[in-house]
Amino acid sequence: MVHGAQWLLLAGAGFLAGAINAAAGGGSLVSFPALLAVGYAPVAANVTNLVALLPGYAGGSLAYRRELRGQGERVRLLGATTAAGAGAGTALLLIGPEHLFRTLAPWLILVACAALAARPLVRAQGERRSQRSLLALVAAGALYGGYFGAGLGIMLLAILGAFLPDDLQRLNALKGLLSLVVAVVSAIVVAIFGPVAWGAALVMAASSLVGGHLGVGLARRLDERVLRWAVVVYGVGVAVALLV
Repeated sequence: MVHGAQWLLLAGAGFLAGAINAAAGGGSLVSFPALLAVGYAPVAANVTNLVALLPGYAGGSLAYRRELRGQGERVRLLGATTAAGAGAGTALLLIGPEHLFRTLAPWLILVACAALAARPLVRAQGERRSQRSLLALVAAGALYGGYFGAGLGIMLLAILGAFLPDDLQRLNALKGLLSLVVAVVSAIVVAIFGPVAWGAALVMAASSLVGGHLGVGLARRLDERVLRWAVVVYGVGVAVALLV
């Protein structure tokens, strides 16, 4: 049972996660460990996190309206693929044994950290590739996002940066909207079938909405490398703690 200062911890984690997701991606590396820290089991923490961060993605997309203009065709093309992948990933989370997720969680966090650390290398390979490969990778990323979520925005931004020659802010806006699609699909599924801790989810949802809106302003000004490596170091520490 959450009490006292733990509510403040969850609210603060939701705010930071919303801001980080809007600015760069990787916010779940803050919010998921916070839910574990107050005593939730891994699967319950994960499904609660999926619901809690949805408003943050929505706030980020609203703030990025200007950068989303003219990307309607991309949104339509990638949105359906993203929704299908997210649904499959969330179904795997709910029907799979909890001990499997408990075992995989630290390794999934390390994958997310590796994706964040490697993003500049991926962006350096920015020549245009086939649309089929883009769709396949976005679907795989969405499946991962529906199953775990941490680092989803990082992966999507890395994929989009490798395939779509465009301004980083516009790609970040597209990444945020696709992350919102994953969050909506996953939230609907886990709200019906998953062990969501609704009190924690609502507290974190409110703070992540504010953080997501403010995070876009941060993304437009902050040195990307500073935020990226801060989240990587934090995420690796969380993964090591879970492993030992």
